[in-house]
Amino acid sequence: MILQTLFQQCTKEGVEFYNEFFVLDLIMVDGDCAGIIAYEIATGEIHVFHSKTVLFATGGFGKMFKITSNAHTLTGDGPGVVYRKGLPLEDMEFFQFHPTGLYRLGILLSEAARGEGGILRNGEGERFMERYAPTIKDLAPRDMVSRAEFFEMKEGRGAGPDKDYILLDLTDVDPDVIENKLPDITEFARTYLDVDPLKEGVPIVPTAHYAMGGIPTNVKAEVLRNAEEDIVPGFYSAGECACVSVHGANRLGTNSLLDIVVFGRRGGLEMAEYAATHKLLDIPEDVAEPTEKWLQSLMDGDTRESTADIRKVMQEEMMDKASVVRTEESLSSVEETLSALKTIYAETHVKDQSKIFNTELVEHIELGFLLDMAEALVVSAKARTESRGGHYREDHQMREDDYWLRHTFITQRPGGGTDLDYKDVTLGRYEPVERKY
Repeated sequence: MILQTLFQQCTKEGVEFYNEFFVLDLIMVDGDCAGIIAYEIATGEIHVFHSKTVLFATGGFGKMFKITSNAHTLTGDGPGVVYRKGLPLEDMEFFQFHPTGLYRLGILLSEAARGEGGILRNGEGERFMERYAPTIKDLAPRDMVSRAEFFEMKEGRGAGPDKDYILLDLTDVDPDVIENKLPDITEFARTYLDVDPLKEGVPIVPTAHYAMGGIPTNVKAEVLRNAEEDIVPGFYSAGECACVSVHGANRLGTNSLLDIVVFGRRGGLEMAEYAATHKLLDIPEDVAEPTEKWLQSLMDGDTRESTADIRKVMQEEMMDKASVVRTEESLSSVEETLSALKTIYAETHVKDQSKIFNTELVEHIELGFLLDMAEALVVSAKARTESRGGHYREDHQMREDDYWLRHTFITQRPGGGTDLDYKDVTLGRYEPVERKY
Protein backbone atom coordinates (compact mmCIF):
# COMPACT_ATOMS: atom_id res chain seq x y z
CA MET A 1 0.00 0.00 0.00
CA ILE A 2 2.91 2.36 0.69
CA LEU A 3 4.36 1.67 -2.76
CA GLN A 4 0.99 2.04 -4.50
CA THR A 5 0.26 5.33 -2.76
CA LEU A 6 3.72 6.66 -3.55
CA PHE A 7 3.38 5.76 -7.23
CA GLN A 8 -0.04 7.42 -7.42
CA GLN A 9 1.30 10.62 -5.88
CA CYS A 10 4.32 10.62 -8.22
CA THR A 11 2.01 10.23 -11.21
CA LYS A 12 -0.16 13.07 -9.91
CA GLU A 13 2.89 15.35 -9.55
CA GLY A 14 4.25 14.46 -13.00
CA VAL A 15 7.40 12.68 -11.79
CA GLU A 16 9.38 11.29 -14.72
CA PHE A 17 10.53 7.67 -14.44
CA TYR A 18 13.45 6.12 -16.32
CA ASN A 19 12.54 2.44 -16.28
CA GLU A 20 15.12 -0.25 -17.08
CA PHE A 21 18.03 2.11 -16.42
CA PHE A 22 20.94 0.54 -14.54
CA VAL A 23 23.10 2.93 -12.47
CA LEU A 24 26.79 2.08 -12.88
CA ASP A 25 28.67 5.01 -11.35
CA LEU A 26 28.49 8.19 -9.32
CA ILE A 27 29.76 11.48 -10.74
CA MET A 28 31.97 13.13 -8.12
CA VAL A 29 33.50 16.63 -8.33
CA ASP A 30 36.05 17.43 -5.63
CA GLY A 31 34.27 15.10 -3.20
CA ASP A 32 30.76 16.39 -3.96
CA CYS A 33 28.12 14.34 -5.78
CA ALA A 34 27.13 15.77 -9.17
CA GLY A 35 24.97 13.04 -10.68
CA ILE A 36 25.05 9.44 -11.93
CA ILE A 37 25.99 7.44 -15.01
CA ALA A 38 23.42 4.85 -16.09
CA TYR A 39 23.12 2.12 -18.72
CA GLU A 40 19.83 1.92 -20.63
CA ILE A 41 19.10 -1.80 -20.88
CA ALA A 42 16.64 -1.42 -23.76
CA THR A 43 19.15 0.25 -26.10
CA GLY A 44 22.62 -0.33 -24.65
CA GLU A 45 23.22 3.44 -24.45
CA ILE A 46 25.05 5.23 -21.64
CA HIS A 47 23.27 8.22 -20.07
CA VAL A 48 24.68 10.98 -17.88
CA PHE A 49 22.27 12.39 -15.30
CA HIS A 50 23.81 15.72 -14.25
CA SER A 51 22.12 16.80 -11.03
CA LYS A 52 22.50 18.77 -7.84
CA THR A 53 21.43 15.85 -5.65
CA VAL A 54 21.22 12.06 -5.81
CA LEU A 55 19.43 9.63 -3.47
CA PHE A 56 19.99 5.87 -3.55
CA ALA A 57 17.06 3.70 -2.45
CA THR A 58 18.20 0.55 -4.22
CA GLY A 59 17.31 -2.16 -1.69
CA GLY A 60 19.37 -5.00 -0.27
CA PHE A 61 21.80 -7.64 -1.49
CA GLY A 62 20.37 -10.95 -0.31
CA LYS A 63 21.11 -12.65 -3.64
CA MET A 64 24.63 -13.35 -2.41
CA PHE A 65 23.01 -16.25 -0.51
CA LYS A 66 21.59 -19.43 -2.03
CA ILE A 67 18.19 -19.09 -0.34
CA THR A 68 16.74 -15.60 0.04
CA SER A 69 13.41 -13.83 0.13
CA ASN A 70 14.92 -11.01 -1.93
CA ALA A 71 13.91 -10.38 -5.54
CA HIS A 72 16.34 -11.40 -8.31
CA THR A 73 17.35 -7.78 -8.84
CA LEU A 74 18.50 -7.19 -5.24
CA THR A 75 22.19 -7.56 -5.98
CA GLY A 76 23.68 -4.66 -4.04
CA ASP A 77 24.19 -2.38 -7.03
CA GLY A 78 23.68 0.85 -5.04
CA PRO A 79 26.05 0.01 -2.17
CA GLY A 80 28.37 -1.60 -4.76
CA VAL A 81 28.74 1.67 -6.68
CA VAL A 82 29.47 3.48 -3.40
CA TYR A 83 31.99 0.83 -2.31
CA ARG A 84 33.89 1.01 -5.61
CA LYS A 85 34.00 4.79 -5.33
CA GLY A 86 36.16 4.49 -2.21
CA LEU A 87 33.35 5.40 0.17
CA PRO A 88 32.66 3.17 3.20
CA LEU A 89 29.87 0.72 3.93
CA GLU A 90 28.65 0.35 7.51
CA ASP A 91 27.83 -2.73 9.63
CA MET A 92 27.89 -5.14 6.70
CA GLU A 93 28.29 -8.18 8.99
CA PHE A 94 24.75 -7.80 10.35
CA PHE A 95 22.36 -9.71 8.07
CA GLN A 96 18.98 -10.98 9.22
CA PHE A 97 17.70 -14.47 8.38
CA HIS A 98 13.99 -15.22 8.50
CA PRO A 99 13.26 -18.64 10.03
CA THR A 100 10.28 -19.60 7.87
CA GLY A 101 11.14 -19.39 4.19
CA LEU A 102 9.78 -22.11 1.91
CA TYR A 103 12.28 -24.91 1.31
CA ARG A 104 14.53 -24.26 -1.72
CA LEU A 105 12.54 -21.15 -2.75
CA GLY A 106 12.88 -18.66 0.10
CA ILE A 107 9.30 -17.37 -0.25
CA LEU A 108 8.41 -16.18 3.23
CA LEU A 109 5.69 -17.65 5.40
CA SER A 110 4.44 -15.08 7.88
CA GLU A 111 5.50 -15.23 11.52
CA ALA A 112 1.78 -14.95 12.22
CA ALA A 113 1.66 -18.71 11.62
CA ARG A 114 3.65 -19.30 14.81
CA GLY A 115 1.69 -16.55 16.52
CA GLU A 116 -1.49 -18.51 15.85
CA GLY A 117 -0.05 -21.71 17.31
CA GLY A 118 2.21 -23.13 14.60
CA ILE A 119 5.01 -25.36 15.92
CA LEU A 120 8.48 -25.97 14.50
CA ARG A 121 9.45 -29.64 14.39
CA ASN A 122 12.60 -31.44 13.29
CA GLY A 123 12.74 -34.65 11.26
CA GLU A 124 12.07 -36.70 14.40
CA GLY A 125 8.85 -34.81 15.09
CA GLU A 126 10.39 -33.08 18.11
CA ARG A 127 9.40 -29.54 19.12
CA PHE A 128 13.04 -28.52 19.30
CA MET A 129 12.62 -24.83 20.25
CA GLU A 130 12.00 -25.95 23.82
CA ARG A 131 15.76 -26.63 23.98
CA TYR A 132 16.82 -23.20 22.71
CA ALA A 133 14.19 -20.85 24.21
CA PRO A 134 12.39 -22.74 27.02
CA THR A 135 10.00 -19.92 27.92
CA ILE A 136 8.79 -18.48 24.59
CA LYS A 137 9.76 -21.46 22.39
CA ASP A 138 8.58 -20.95 18.78
CA LEU A 139 7.96 -17.23 19.39
CA ALA A 140 11.65 -16.47 19.95
CA PRO A 141 13.30 -13.71 17.82
CA ARG A 142 14.12 -14.43 14.19
CA ASP A 143 17.86 -14.85 14.67
CA MET A 144 17.47 -17.34 17.53
CA VAL A 145 14.93 -19.46 15.67
CA SER A 146 17.03 -19.41 12.48
CA ARG A 147 20.11 -20.56 14.41
CA ALA A 148 18.14 -23.30 16.15
CA GLU A 149 16.95 -24.59 12.76
CA PHE A 150 20.49 -24.40 11.40
CA PHE A 151 21.87 -26.45 14.31
CA GLU A 152 19.11 -29.06 14.03
CA MET A 153 19.93 -29.61 10.35
CA LYS A 154 23.70 -29.57 10.87
CA GLU A 155 23.37 -32.20 13.61
CA GLY A 156 21.37 -34.51 11.35
CA ARG A 157 17.92 -33.90 12.79
CA GLY A 158 16.47 -32.14 9.76
CA ALA A 159 13.51 -33.50 7.82
CA GLY A 160 13.41 -35.01 4.36
CA PRO A 161 15.74 -37.46 2.57
CA ASP A 162 18.71 -35.09 2.89
CA LYS A 163 17.80 -33.83 6.39
CA ASP A 164 17.98 -30.30 4.97
CA TYR A 165 14.75 -28.65 6.10
CA ILE A 166 12.51 -28.14 9.15
CA LEU A 167 8.74 -28.61 9.34
CA LEU A 168 6.26 -25.89 10.26
CA ASP A 169 3.39 -27.84 11.85
CA LEU A 170 -0.03 -26.16 11.62
CA THR A 171 -2.12 -29.31 11.98
CA ASP A 172 -3.27 -28.42 15.51
CA VAL A 173 -4.34 -24.89 14.53
CA ASP A 174 -8.03 -24.28 13.84
CA PRO A 175 -8.53 -24.83 10.06
CA ASP A 176 -10.74 -21.71 9.86
CA VAL A 177 -7.88 -19.63 11.28
CA ILE A 178 -5.45 -21.04 8.71
CA GLU A 179 -7.76 -20.54 5.74
CA ASN A 180 -9.08 -17.10 6.74
CA LYS A 181 -6.26 -15.41 8.68
CA LEU A 182 -3.28 -17.04 6.94
CA PRO A 183 -4.44 -17.52 3.33
CA ASP A 184 -1.01 -16.73 1.83
CA ILE A 185 0.61 -19.56 3.77
CA THR A 186 -1.83 -22.19 2.56
CA GLU A 187 -1.70 -20.87 -1.00
CA PHE A 188 2.12 -20.78 -1.13
CA ALA A 189 2.53 -24.22 0.41
CA ARG A 190 0.01 -25.83 -1.91
CA THR A 191 1.16 -24.01 -5.05
CA TYR A 192 4.93 -24.25 -4.73
CA LEU A 193 5.52 -27.41 -2.66
CA ASP A 194 2.29 -29.38 -3.19
CA VAL A 195 1.87 -29.56 0.59
CA ASP A 196 -1.43 -29.13 2.45
CA PRO A 197 -0.73 -27.30 5.76
CA LEU A 198 -3.99 -28.63 7.22
CA LYS A 199 -2.70 -32.20 6.99
CA GLU A 200 1.11 -32.12 7.04
CA GLY A 201 4.12 -30.02 8.01
CA VAL A 202 5.36 -27.35 5.59
CA PRO A 203 9.09 -27.65 4.67
CA ILE A 204 10.96 -24.45 5.66
CA VAL A 205 14.56 -23.24 5.99
CA PRO A 206 16.34 -20.14 7.36
CA THR A 207 16.20 -17.57 4.57
CA ALA A 208 18.39 -14.51 3.90
CA HIS A 209 15.98 -11.64 4.42
CA TYR A 210 17.34 -8.21 5.36
CA ALA A 211 20.62 -6.29 5.47
CA MET A 212 20.99 -4.13 8.57
CA GLY A 213 24.17 -2.64 7.09
CA GLY A 214 24.73 -0.57 3.97
CA ILE A 215 25.58 2.97 2.88
CA PRO A 216 26.24 4.99 6.06
CA THR A 217 23.97 7.99 6.58
CA ASN A 218 22.95 10.42 9.30
CA VAL A 219 19.34 11.09 10.34
CA LYS A 220 18.97 13.55 7.44
CA ALA A 221 19.73 10.66 5.02
CA GLU A 222 23.01 12.39 4.06
CA VAL A 223 25.70 9.87 3.10
CA LEU A 224 28.75 9.78 5.35
CA ARG A 225 32.27 9.89 3.94
CA ASN A 226 33.96 8.26 6.94
CA ALA A 227 33.59 7.12 10.55
CA GLU A 228 34.10 10.75 11.66
CA GLU A 229 30.68 11.48 10.07
CA ASP A 230 31.83 13.94 7.41
CA ILE A 231 29.13 14.05 4.73
CA VAL A 232 29.26 13.71 0.94
CA PRO A 233 27.51 16.92 -0.22
CA GLY A 234 24.57 16.26 -2.54
CA PHE A 235 24.43 12.51 -1.89
CA TYR A 236 21.66 10.79 0.09
CA SER A 237 20.43 7.26 0.74
CA ALA A 238 17.41 5.62 2.38
CA GLY A 239 15.86 2.19 2.91
CA GLU A 240 17.58 -1.18 3.06
CA CYS A 241 20.60 -0.07 1.03
CA ALA A 242 21.29 2.62 3.65
CA CYS A 243 22.49 2.28 7.23
CA VAL A 244 21.22 5.03 9.47
CA SER A 245 21.25 2.20 12.05
CA VAL A 246 17.74 2.47 13.46
CA HIS A 247 17.86 -1.35 13.30
CA GLY A 248 21.14 -1.72 15.19
CA ALA A 249 22.40 -5.27 14.76
CA ASN A 250 18.98 -6.91 14.45
CA ARG A 251 15.89 -5.42 12.75
CA LEU A 252 12.44 -5.82 14.28
CA GLY A 253 9.59 -6.95 12.04
CA THR A 254 7.99 -4.15 9.91
CA ASN A 255 10.62 -1.60 10.97
CA SER A 256 12.10 -1.53 7.47
CA LEU A 257 8.84 0.04 6.27
CA LEU A 258 9.15 2.78 8.89
CA ASP A 259 12.80 3.18 7.89
CA ILE A 260 12.10 3.91 4.23
CA VAL A 261 9.08 6.13 4.94
CA VAL A 262 10.79 8.23 7.62
CA PHE A 263 14.23 8.63 6.07
CA GLY A 264 12.99 8.67 2.48
CA ARG A 265 10.91 11.71 3.44
CA ARG A 266 13.71 13.32 5.42
CA GLY A 267 16.13 12.76 2.55
CA GLY A 268 13.67 14.25 0.06
CA LEU A 269 13.21 17.40 2.15
CA GLU A 270 16.98 17.79 2.57
CA MET A 271 17.52 17.31 -1.17
CA ALA A 272 14.98 20.01 -2.01
CA GLU A 273 16.63 22.46 0.36
CA TYR A 274 20.12 21.60 -0.93
CA ALA A 275 19.07 21.96 -4.58
CA ALA A 276 17.48 25.34 -3.87
CA THR A 277 20.67 26.71 -2.29
CA HIS A 278 23.45 25.20 -4.43
CA LYS A 279 24.58 25.59 -8.03
CA LEU A 280 24.94 22.75 -10.50
CA LEU A 281 28.58 21.64 -10.46
CA ASP A 282 30.61 21.58 -13.66
CA ILE A 283 31.48 18.09 -14.92
CA PRO A 284 33.87 17.00 -17.71
CA GLU A 285 32.36 16.37 -21.15
CA ASP A 286 33.96 12.92 -21.24
CA VAL A 287 32.76 11.95 -17.74
CA ALA A 288 31.11 8.76 -19.05
CA GLU A 289 34.13 7.59 -21.05
CA PRO A 290 35.63 5.32 -18.31
CA THR A 291 32.24 3.62 -17.86
CA GLU A 292 31.89 3.06 -21.61
CA LYS A 293 35.39 1.56 -21.82
CA TRP A 294 34.67 -0.68 -18.82
CA LEU A 295 31.44 -1.97 -20.37
CA GLN A 296 33.21 -2.68 -23.63
CA SER A 297 35.99 -4.54 -21.78
CA LEU A 298 33.37 -6.92 -20.36
CA MET A 299 32.53 -7.96 -23.92
CA ASP A 300 36.03 -8.00 -25.43
CA GLY A 301 38.07 -11.12 -24.75
CA ASP A 302 38.13 -14.87 -25.17
CA THR A 303 37.48 -16.08 -21.62
CA ARG A 304 33.83 -17.09 -21.43
CA GLU A 305 33.26 -18.48 -17.95
CA SER A 306 29.60 -18.85 -17.03
CA THR A 307 28.30 -16.06 -14.82
CA ALA A 308 25.77 -18.55 -13.43
CA ASP A 309 28.54 -20.98 -12.38
CA ILE A 310 30.45 -18.27 -10.47
CA ARG A 311 27.26 -17.05 -8.83
CA LYS A 312 26.24 -20.58 -7.81
CA VAL A 313 29.55 -21.23 -6.02
CA MET A 314 29.36 -17.86 -4.25
CA GLN A 315 25.77 -18.39 -3.10
CA GLU A 316 26.40 -21.93 -1.83
CA GLU A 317 29.57 -20.95 0.03
CA MET A 318 27.98 -17.87 1.59
CA MET A 319 24.92 -19.87 2.66
CA ASP A 320 26.99 -22.65 4.18
CA LYS A 321 29.78 -20.68 5.86
CA ALA A 322 28.75 -17.03 6.35
CA SER A 323 25.02 -17.07 7.01
CA VAL A 324 23.26 -17.93 10.27
CA VAL A 325 26.31 -19.37 12.07
CA ARG A 326 29.90 -18.23 11.49
CA THR A 327 33.36 -19.15 12.77
CA GLU A 328 36.90 -17.96 12.09
CA GLU A 329 37.47 -21.12 10.07
CA SER A 330 34.29 -20.85 7.98
CA LEU A 331 34.77 -17.15 7.27
CA SER A 332 38.42 -17.65 6.30
CA SER A 333 37.37 -20.43 3.95
CA VAL A 334 34.70 -18.38 2.20
CA GLU A 335 37.07 -15.40 2.06
CA GLU A 336 39.55 -17.50 0.08
CA THR A 337 36.76 -18.73 -2.19
CA LEU A 338 35.55 -15.19 -2.86
CA SER A 339 39.09 -14.07 -3.68
CA ALA A 340 39.43 -16.89 -6.21
CA LEU A 341 35.99 -16.15 -7.69
CA LYS A 342 36.84 -12.45 -8.05
CA THR A 343 40.00 -13.40 -9.95
CA ILE A 344 38.02 -15.63 -12.31
CA TYR A 345 35.33 -12.96 -12.67
CA ALA A 346 37.89 -10.27 -13.58
CA GLU A 347 39.07 -12.43 -16.50
CA THR A 348 35.58 -13.34 -17.68
CA HIS A 349 33.73 -11.76 -20.60
CA VAL A 350 30.12 -12.10 -21.72
CA LYS A 351 29.18 -14.05 -24.83
CA ASP A 352 26.24 -11.90 -25.92
CA GLN A 353 27.53 -8.93 -27.95
CA SER A 354 24.13 -7.34 -28.61
CA LYS A 355 23.10 -3.86 -27.46
CA ILE A 356 19.37 -4.41 -27.00
CA PHE A 357 18.28 -6.00 -23.70
CA ASN A 358 21.62 -7.71 -23.12
CA THR A 359 20.52 -9.51 -19.97
CA GLU A 360 23.74 -11.53 -19.84
CA LEU A 361 25.73 -8.31 -19.50
CA VAL A 362 23.36 -7.02 -16.81
CA GLU A 363 23.63 -10.26 -14.79
CA HIS A 364 27.40 -10.20 -15.19
CA ILE A 365 27.61 -6.66 -13.78
CA GLU A 366 25.23 -7.59 -10.95
CA LEU A 367 27.44 -10.55 -10.06
CA GLY A 368 30.42 -8.21 -9.72
CA PHE A 369 28.51 -6.08 -7.23
CA LEU A 370 27.41 -9.20 -5.32
CA LEU A 371 31.00 -10.41 -5.04
CA ASP A 372 31.96 -7.01 -3.61
CA MET A 373 29.08 -7.10 -1.11
CA ALA A 374 29.99 -10.64 -0.07
CA GLU A 375 33.59 -9.58 0.46
CA ALA A 376 32.51 -6.63 2.62
CA LEU A 377 30.25 -8.85 4.72
CA VAL A 378 32.82 -11.62 5.25
CA VAL A 379 35.74 -9.31 6.09
CA SER A 380 33.59 -7.32 8.55
CA ALA A 381 32.20 -10.51 10.13
CA LYS A 382 35.62 -12.09 10.49
CA ALA A 383 36.96 -9.02 12.30
CA ARG A 384 34.03 -8.88 14.79
CA THR A 385 35.01 -11.51 17.36
CA GLU A 386 31.72 -11.56 19.25
CA SER A 387 28.05 -12.41 18.67
CA ARG A 388 25.54 -9.57 18.33
CA GLY A 389 22.09 -9.54 16.73
CA GLY A 390 22.18 -11.01 13.24
CA HIS A 391 25.91 -11.77 13.55
CA TYR A 392 26.53 -15.03 15.41
CA ARG A 393 30.04 -16.40 15.90
CA GLU A 394 29.99 -19.96 17.23
CA ASP A 395 33.59 -19.48 18.37
CA HIS A 396 32.71 -16.18 20.15
CA GLN A 397 29.17 -16.72 21.44
CA MET A 398 28.95 -13.83 23.92
CA ARG A 399 28.30 -10.19 23.16
CA GLU A 400 31.21 -8.00 24.27
CA ASP A 401 29.95 -4.46 24.82
CA ASP A 402 33.17 -3.28 26.46
CA TYR A 403 35.01 -3.57 23.13
CA TRP A 404 32.54 -4.19 20.31
CA LEU A 405 29.80 -1.66 21.04
CA ARG A 406 30.76 0.13 17.84
CA HIS A 407 29.89 0.33 14.16
CA THR A 408 32.07 -1.21 11.45
CA PHE A 409 33.13 0.91 8.47
CA ILE A 410 34.71 -1.01 5.59
CA THR A 411 36.36 0.64 2.58
CA GLN A 412 37.68 -0.93 -0.61
CA ARG A 413 41.23 0.05 -1.51
CA PRO A 414 41.82 1.25 -5.12
CA GLY A 415 44.30 -1.56 -5.84
CA GLY A 416 42.32 -4.29 -4.08
CA GLY A 417 41.91 -5.29 -0.45
CA THR A 418 39.93 -3.57 2.29
CA ASP A 419 40.39 -1.24 5.25
CA LEU A 420 38.33 -1.34 8.45
CA ASP A 421 37.47 1.57 10.73
CA TYR A 422 35.03 1.86 13.63
CA LYS A 423 32.66 4.36 15.21
CA ASP A 424 31.24 4.20 18.74
CA VAL A 425 27.53 3.42 19.05
CA THR A 426 25.41 6.33 20.29
CA LEU A 427 23.05 4.83 22.86
CA GLY A 428 19.53 6.11 23.49
CA ARG A 429 17.50 5.70 26.67
CA TYR A 430 18.05 1.94 26.86
CA GLU A 431 21.32 0.27 27.89
CA PRO A 432 22.15 -3.11 26.29
CA VAL A 433 21.35 -6.13 28.47
CA GLU A 434 21.72 -9.87 27.97
CA ARG A 435 18.84 -11.52 26.10
CA LYS A 436 17.28 -14.39 28.06
CA TYR A 437 14.40 -16.59 26.93
